[in-house]
Amino acid sequence: MKRIKGISILVYIISVFALLSCNDKTGKEPGKTDKFWYTRPAAEWMEALPVGNGRFGAMIFGDPAHERIQLNEDSMWPGGPDLGDSKGTPEDLEYLRKLVKEGKVHEADQEIVKRFSYKTMLKSHQTMGDLYIDFDKDKTTENYTRSLDLDSAVASVRYTADGNTYTEKVFASAADNVLVIELATTAGEGMDFSLRLDRPEDHGHPTVSVSNPAPDEISMKGTVTQYGGVVKSEPFPIDKGVNFETRLQVRHNSGTVKADNGKLRLENVKKATLILTGSTSFYNNDYEKENTRVLTTVKDKTFDELLQAHVTDHQKYYKRVALDLGGAELDSIPTEARLKRIRDGKDDPDLMAKLFQYGRYLLISSSRPGTNPANLQGIWNEHIEAPWNADYHLNINLQMNYWPAEVTHLSEFHLPLFDFTDRLIERGKITAKEQYGINRGTVIHHATDLWASAWMRAEQPYWGSWIHGGGWLAQHYWEHYRYTGDTTFLKNRTYPALKAFASFYLDWLVKDENGNWISVPETSPENSYIAGDGKPAAVSAGAAMGHQIIGEVFENTLNAAQVLGIEDDFTKEVRAKLQNLYPGVVIGEDGRILEWNKPVEEAEKGHRHMSHLYALHPGSKITQEDGEAFAAAKKTIDYRLEHGGAGTGWSRAWMISFNARLLDRVSAEENIRKFLQISMANNMFDMHPPFQIDGNFGFTAGVAELLMQSHEGFIRILPALPENWKTGKVEGLVARGNTEVDITWKDGKLTGLGLYSKKAKTCRLLYNGTEKEIKLPAGQKIWLGSDLAPKQNADQSEK
Repeated sequence: MKRIKGISILVYIISVFALLSCNDKTGKEPGKTDKFWYTRPAAEWMEALPVGNGRFGAMIFGDPAHERIQLNEDSMWPGGPDLGDSKGTPEDLEYLRKLVKEGKVHEADQEIVKRFSYKTMLKSHQTMGDLYIDFDKDKTTENYTRSLDLDSAVASVRYTADGNTYTEKVFASAADNVLVIELATTAGEGMDFSLRLDRPEDHGHPTVSVSNPAPDEISMKGTVTQYGGVVKSEPFPIDKGVNFETRLQVRHNSGTVKADNGKLRLENVKKATLILTGSTSFYNNDYEKENTRVLTTVKDKTFDELLQAHVTDHQKYYKRVALDLGGAELDSIPTEARLKRIRDGKDDPDLMAKLFQYGRYLLISSSRPGTNPANLQGIWNEHIEAPWNADYHLNINLQMNYWPAEVTHLSEFHLPLFDFTDRLIERGKITAKEQYGINRGTVIHHATDLWASAWMRAEQPYWGSWIHGGGWLAQHYWEHYRYTGDTTFLKNRTYPALKAFASFYLDWLVKDENGNWISVPETSPENSYIAGDGKPAAVSAGAAMGHQIIGEVFENTLNAAQVLGIEDDFTKEVRAKLQNLYPGVVIGEDGRILEWNKPVEEAEKGHRHMSHLYALHPGSKITQEDGEAFAAAKKTIDYRLEHGGAGTGWSRAWMISFNARLLDRVSAEENIRKFLQISMANNMFDMHPPFQIDGNFGFTAGVAELLMQSHEGFIRILPALPENWKTGKVEGLVARGNTEVDITWKDGKLTGLGLYSKKAKTCRLLYNGTEKEIKLPAGQKIWLGSDLAPKQNADQSEK
C-alpha cells in the first residue's frame, strides 16, 4: 500500500512550457529531453534525485507515504580555522632527506608521518538534516513516475490513487536562495499530512533543537559537532564547528495548518507550497536573521513566480551547451531500465549524452560564485561521517570536479575553486615557513576541508605525504586565463598564485649527484614501489608526477609573466631552475613512462591512480607531436589495464580523457561503456564505490575532449569520436582563446563547424589531417564545411 504526495510532470510541463520554448536554442531532436525518470520511489539514498543552488540543496526520494527530503548545505563542517598550520621543523626535513639519500626508505616512510603529520583524519562534511512528509493514509498508487529534468532543474513526482492525481515539484532556487516544494492533489478532500525536521545524532549526541517560531513555520537549530572516533590511540576532541538554522514555511490554498511541538499538521489541503531556507555562521554571523530576510524577500512571490525565476536563472547557464547523439526514442524507457540495457551489452548514446549534461547540471547545482567549491560529494551527503569525509582531496578529486568548467561553458562556476585556493595559499605560506623552513611561497598537501588548512594529514605515507596539491591547483588558474583571455584575472589572481607555488618549489628543490634539481622527499599519490629489500615503500627522491607539476608551474609562471611584460630576478631564477629540472617524463627500457625516478616494480601494477600520466592529461606536455612519449603513454596505460587498472568511478572517467588525448576512439568507446556498466548508481551518481561526484565531472570533461581539443595551440575537431556516436551535434563547447565551437557530423564525418568569438582573431583548426587558419570576425558566428572552408548561406538548422 503506497500513499500520496507528488508532483506532476504534466503539470510542470504546462506551467513552464512557454518559457522553455522561447528560450530553446539548442536544436534538439524533436521529443528529446534531458531527463532521468523512474517508475518507483527511491528505496535508498543512491536512488534519490539531487537538486541544488550551489550552496543549499536536497535529495528527493519521492515516497508517496513517507517522503524524505534530505537537506544539504556546503558549509556544514565541524572544526574551525584555528586547528594549526604545521607540524615538524626544517631539521626534520633535512633528516628525511638524509634517510632517502642513504636508501633507508622504510625508515623515511615512518618518519615522514611521525614528524610532519597530525595523524588525524579530516573531520567530515555533514548533512543538514531531513524534512519528512508523513501522510495519514496509505493508498494504492498507480501510474507512478519520478523524474529529474536537467533542463529546468526540477525534480518531480506524479501518481494517481483512488482516481485522483497527486504531484510533487522540488527545486533549489539560486535566484531566491530557497528550496521550494509544491504538493498538490485533485482529490476533493485534499491531503492530510505532517511535516517535521530532524537530523541524525552524532555518536549518540543530539545535534538540533526544533521549534515552531510561527503557526506555519518550523525552525531547526544546531551546532555542527563531531564526537568520538579513534585514530591510533588518540581520541578526537569534540570539535564544535558552524552554527546553523533551517527554516520551513508553509503556504496552503485550502484546509488548515497547525503547529504542534516542532511539527506542522496540515489537513484537507489541496495544494501546499513549502519554502525552506538554511544558513550557517560560516557565511553570516547572524544566520538566523539571514533566514528571516530570505523568507521575507519571497513572502509575496507565488510558486509560479519562484519557479519561473529559478528556471530562467538555471537555463541561462545550462542551455549554453547541447549534445545530441541520437536515440531519443529510448526516452520512453525508465532510466534504470536503460542502465540495465547497457549492462546487458546494448547501446544507448542518448543516455551517454544525458550523463554528459548531468555533469554540467551537477556543477551548476553545487558550485556557484560566492559558494564553497564542490566537495567529494558535491554538496549531497546524508552522513555525519561521510565516506572519505566528503572533503577536499587534492591529489585528483577536487581538480577533476572542475575539469568540465571551462570547456563546457561554465567558467563562472570555476570561481569557487579559486576563492578556496586563495585561502589555502595564505595558510600554506605559514606551513611552508614553519614546517619546511621555506620563507617564500606556499605549499598545500593532499587533503583539506572547509577551513582551508594546508598541513599534512596522513596515517600512511603513500596517500598522505604528497606536497603537490597546490601545484596541481595552480594549473586551474592558468587554464581559466587560457580559456577566457581575462588579463585582469591573470594579473590579479593567476600570476600571484603561480608565483606563490613557483617560489616554494625554487627553495624546495635540491641538487642530485648529476647536478639536476630534484624534489626530495617525494611520493606518487596513493601508490608504492618495491624497494631493494623486496618490500613496498612510498618515499623516494623524485617521482614523475611531482616533477611534471613542478615543471608545469615553472612554465606557466613564465608564460604568465611574458603576457604581463614581467622580467625580473624571480623569472630569471625560475627559468634557470627549469632548464636543469629533473625531467618528469622518463621512458624506461620497456617503453613505459617511469612513475618514480628509477625503474622500480610497482607494488600494485593495476593501481587506480595513473599519476605519471599527468603530463598527458590534465597536463599538455605529452602530445602526438612528441611521438616517443606519446607511444610510451599508450604503453603505460595498456600495462595498467592488463593488470586490472582504471577500475571504477573517477579512475575510469580519467581513462576516457587519456583515450581522447591519445586519439584512441576505440578505447574511448570501450571505457565509456564500462563506466556506465560498472560505475553508475540508478540515480546516475558515480560509484567509486561509494559515491564520489568526481567521476560524474570527469565523464563530462572526457566527452568534451573526445569531441574537441584545444590544448596544443590549435583546435582539433572530432579527435576521437567513438564509432557508436555515428551522427550527432554539439553546440556551445569552448576552446582555449574563448572560441565557442558547434560541431555537426554524420556517419562519423564532419558536416558542419560553427565558430564564434567576441573578438576578431585568427583560429587554427585541425580535422582529419586538414589544417587551416581561419579569420574569425568579432561577434559573428561563421560556419565551415567538412573541408574547413567557409559555407555560403549555411542551413539555419545547423545554426
